[in-house]
Amino acid sequence: MQIDRIDASILRLLAGDARLSVSQIATRVGLSQSACTRRMQALEASGRIQGYGARLGRRELGFKVRALVDITLSTQVEEDLARFEAEVGVIPGVVACALVSGNQDYRLTIVCRDLDDYERLHREHLGRLPGVLTISSSFVLREVPTRGEADAIFGS
Repeated sequence: MQIDRIDASILRLLAGDARLSVSQIATRVGLSQSACTRRMQALEASGRIQGYGARLGRRELGFKVRALVDITLSTQVEEDLARFEAEVGVIPGVVACALVSGNQDYRLTIVCRDLDDYERLHREHLGRLPGVLTISSSFVLREVPTRGEADAIFGS
């Protein structure tokens, strides 16, 4: 399925506000409600829309620290990677985990209430992950507003 201008507009609108009704989206992209519904269903079926959600106010919820954690493992055996991924997936505060190229094997994004909370998480969880050789943590000092993913993909 090819993405045309209308599909891109639908995706951009939903990425900006997933609470928009089909009627609102249809009006903005110049389609009937039924045609818009069919397109949205096709985008969902193709995996181009993988879900709908809310952007949470992390700081307003009390999670003031965001850490970027690089982890190097002692082995690259697929079973060990799978075990690491399964265990990291249940650690509270881990919002993203990516297998990456470069000197490290994984980059985690973690949110915590404060540095004491991060220290506890490091001691109780990160340091106990299977096969960990090194852990390197960086803390986000300021988040710079950027374009949303849809704008970066389809242009703003």
